[in-house]
Amino acid sequence: MANKLPKVNVVIVGMGWVGGIIAAELTKAGHNVVGLERGKSRGTQDYYHVHDELRYATRYELMQDLSKETITFRNTEKIRALPMRTYGSFLMGDGLGGAGVHWNGQYYRFLPYDFEIYTKTVERYGKSKIPEGMTLRDWGITYGELEPYFVKYEQMAGISGDKELPEHVSQMSKPFPTGPMKQTPGMKLFTESAKKLGYHPYNIPSANLSEAYTNPDGIERAACQYCGYCERFGCEYGSKADPVVTVLPVALQTGKFELRTFSNVTEIIHDGKKATGIKYVNVPTGEEYMQPADVVILAGYVFTNVRLLLVSKLGQPYDPKSDTGSVGRNYAYQVNGASTAAFYEDREFNMAMGAGALGSCIDDFNGDNFDHSSLNFLHGANIRFTQAGLRPIQYQPTPAGTPKWGKSFKQATLHNANRVLSIAGQGACMPYRHHYLDLDPEYKDALGIPLIRMTFDFEQQDIELVKFIARKTKEIADGMGATTTQMNDVIKQYNIVPYQSTHNTGGTIMGSDPKTSVVNNYLQMWDADNVFICGASNFPHNGGYNPTGVVGALAYRTAEGVGKYLQKGGSLV
Repeated sequence: MANKLPKVNVVIVGMGWVGGIIAAELTKAGHNVVGLERGKSRGTQDYYHVHDELRYATRYELMQDLSKETITFRNTEKIRALPMRTYGSFLMGDGLGGAGVHWNGQYYRFLPYDFEIYTKTVERYGKSKIPEGMTLRDWGITYGELEPYFVKYEQMAGISGDKELPEHVSQMSKPFPTGPMKQTPGMKLFTESAKKLGYHPYNIPSANLSEAYTNPDGIERAACQYCGYCERFGCEYGSKADPVVTVLPVALQTGKFELRTFSNVTEIIHDGKKATGIKYVNVPTGEEYMQPADVVILAGYVFTNVRLLLVSKLGQPYDPKSDTGSVGRNYAYQVNGASTAAFYEDREFNMAMGAGALGSCIDDFNGDNFDHSSLNFLHGANIRFTQAGLRPIQYQPTPAGTPKWGKSFKQATLHNANRVLSIAGQGACMPYRHHYLDLDPEYKDALGIPLIRMTFDFEQQDIELVKFIARKTKEIADGMGATTTQMNDVIKQYNIVPYQSTHNTGGTIMGSDPKTSVVNNYLQMWDADNVFICGASNFPHNGGYNPTGVVGALAYRTAEGVGKYLQKGGSLV
C-alpha cells in the first residue's frame, strides 16, 4: 500500500526545462512546490570529464535505460509493434534537467504561420490544399500572444543572436540579450552563397553563450569555449543554458521547492473531474508513495505525458477509426533527409571545434514564406550549415560510392575529415489521422505498466518536401566554392533504427476545441482543470525548427496560468 504524504500546493512530474521553469516561477510567487524526477541528480561538476564520446554519444550515459522502459513502434496499424531495444531514431533523456541537459542549444521561436497553420493555409490556398487525412489544427494561440513568453525564456537563458531576425522569420519586441556567436569560415561561405541567391541568412540563435551573462534572476554563466561537446553531453562550463544551471537553483533558493530524485510517477489520482495527487515509486527501494496536491503538472517528455494520462484513464483516448478522442492524437516527428555535402580538395576546415548552436541558416523556404500553389506539400524547412564540433567515432565523411569498411573506407574518412561542409534542411512534419500514440496491448515496462506505442510513417507530403528542400541545399552548396557537391533528396519508409532527430511532438495537443485537443492555451486540461500538461506534446504539428524555444515559452505561460488557477480556480479560458 502506498505511503500517503502531506498535501502540497503543486506537484510537478519531470524536472527538465518545463518543470524547472514552472518550479522557479511558482516558488518565486510564494507557492510550495514538489518536483519529482525519476532519474538521478546532476550538476556542472558531473561534466568535468565530459569529453568522452564513447561514454556519452555512443553509450548514451544521459539517456533513459531502455531495458527498464522503452516504446514500441510500427509504421501502420497492419504491422505488429515491437519494442525499441537500442537507441536509434531519437534519444530520451533521463535525470535532472532531462533533454535540457543533452540538447545542442539551437533556439527558434517557430513562425507566426505555425500557430495559425490551418487558418492561414485555407486563406491562401483554400481547403482543397489540405490532403485527405491531414489533421491540420490551429494551436489556439497566436504568435503575438506567445511573444512575451519567448522574451522571458530568452532573458533567462541568455540567448545569443543577431539584434533582429529577418522580417519573414519573426518580429521581436526585445532583442536577444547577448550578441551572436563567432562566424567560422564555413558559416561565411554559406552566408555569402545564400545572399548571392537572394536569400536572407542569419546566425542561428544560441543557448551556448557568446559572452558572459547575468540573467534577471542573478544567475551568472560563462561564455562558450567552442569545445564541440554539446549535443548528448552536459556542459562543463555552464555556458550552455540548461535547467540545472539556470532555473532550478532559483527554485531551490526560495526555500519553497522540494526536489525528489529517483521518483518514478506511475499514476495520476483523480475522480474524473479533478486530480487529487499522484502516485510514484522510489526507484532504489521500490517503495510506493502517494503525493496529494492542489495542482498536478505533467512536465515530462512527449511519451511520458501521453502515457501517464492513458494509464491513469484521464481524458478520452484518441480513436483513429472514429476520429474521436484527444489523448494520443496528432503525433508528429521531424522530416530530415534533404541535404548536400560540399567536398573540398584544395581547402581544409577545423571541424573539431564548434558549438551545438554554432551555424547560419535561412527560412526563405520554411513555413509559408514561399508560394506552395504548384507544390505537392505544405510548410517547409529551416536550411542550415552548422559547425557543432564533429567527433572522431561517429563522424566518418565519405563521398558516395566509397566502400563501407576496409582500407578504402579508412583512407576516405581520414582524407575527408576536415574537407566536407554539409548543408541540410530540418523539415516540418504535418499530422495525419493515422499517426498517433496509444498504449501497447502486449509490452510492459519493468514495473508492469504498458509501454506507449507509436504508429508513424513518412507520407508523400514528406517525400515531396525533401525533394524540394534538397534542391535548395544544392543551390547554396554549389555557390560555396567546393570541388564537388553531392545531394541527397530521397527519404523512404520511416525507420526507427538510424538516428534522425529527437524532436517528437503531439499526443496532448493544445487548441480551442475540447473535442480535438487535450489542453487549452494555458496548457490546462479540459477534462480536469487542476491538471496542466506542458511540453512538445502540446504541439498540434511539428515545425521546421528545434522545439525548445516554444517549449520554454509555453512553460512560462503555464506557470502564469497555474498562478491564476491557484488564486481563483476554474477554467482559465
